[in-house]
Amino acid sequence: MKKIKVLIVDDSAVMRKLLAEALSRSRRIEVVGTALDPYIAVNKIKKLMPDVLTLDIEMPRMDGLTFLSKIMIAHPMPVIMVSAFTDKGAHETIRALELGAIDFILKPKAGDRDSWASFVEELTEKILVASSSRIRTRAVPRKEEPSGAVEEKYTADVILPKKKLDSSRVSSETVIAIGASTGGTEAIAAILNQLPENLPGIMIVQHMPEKFTEAFANRVNTISRLQVKEAEDGDRLYRGGALIAPGNRHMLVQRDGKGYRATIHDGLPVNRHRPSVDVLFRSIAQVAGRNAIGIQLTGMGSDGARGLLEMKEAEAITIAQDEATSTVFGMPREAIRLGAAGMVKGLNEIIEYLKELTV
Repeated sequence: MKKIKVLIVDDSAVMRKLLAEALSRSRRIEVVGTALDPYIAVNKIKKLMPDVLTLDIEMPRMDGLTFLSKIMIAHPMPVIMVSAFTDKGAHETIRALELGAIDFILKPKAGDRDSWASFVEELTEKILVASSSRIRTRAVPRKEEPSGAVEEKYTADVILPKKKLDSSRVSSETVIAIGASTGGTEAIAAILNQLPENLPGIMIVQHMPEKFTEAFANRVNTISRLQVKEAEDGDRLYRGGALIAPGNRHMLVQRDGKGYRATIHDGLPVNRHRPSVDVLFRSIAQVAGRNAIGIQLTGMGSDGARGLLEMKEAEAITIAQDEATSTVFGMPREAIRLGAAGMVKGLNEIIEYLKELTV
């Protein structure tokens, strides 16, 4: 099997050495080189032709965002950003995803062996997926996503027991639920940017850590006619509003006499994710039934597939994004495989379908 060629760009000599040694232990990855700044990286990209680039944001001579914007024009390729867990790092990472980065990963805690081991495992997984991802700035041949890349642990049962819809509590108000992972920030931004302000309320789970979901919500709010915010416990869902699940916490929906409201839940990760799409979709299946629309967007793994099936079984409308417009087809593919998707649509088709809800 051909190895995935990786170039590491980081101004820290220690980090370059540790990353190169750690990633080289994978039988699927070959670290073809390292670079301490973008100027050196440019020459090595031309010479070594890597399949995937890992890129630090903070670097000398040229920052990572400036370099990313240039490389995505001159030599588009899968790039994974290495980000700091800070407010500044969160905003810069959201900008990097807008510029074309496939994904990002948070820097591990210094001196924490467990944190480092988790970091290496996650980065290895992201590199495998990135190597077969769709680059938005050019058409590239699609390869199959590596099988077994995402290992599930807990299901939505640990947060919310499965039960049948209580038809006596179904509201006539429509609720839209969206789930996404890798590539989802740009897909969600594209959707929310084009929707009218009188659309039914939207609840969104995007796999991201805390701080990053808030930065993402604030960024999308500036480009959308909808009121977009990171959800807080008890937030009401209303027409023209969109709630994004906070990082590191699950989001569910509850029904009361005034309509729908968000419930934020601290609990175990589901499908290795917190927030989890399965948790949101299941909660909506149980309280909204046929008055809900579930949409599974781009992302790796299978989180959301079973929840979307439960929504379909509760007579909700269910949609999966098609392969042609997905950055990573893992999550939509799993939903389709389970028979959870009533429709399969491209991103623009999904947008047009949602627009019709206001007609």
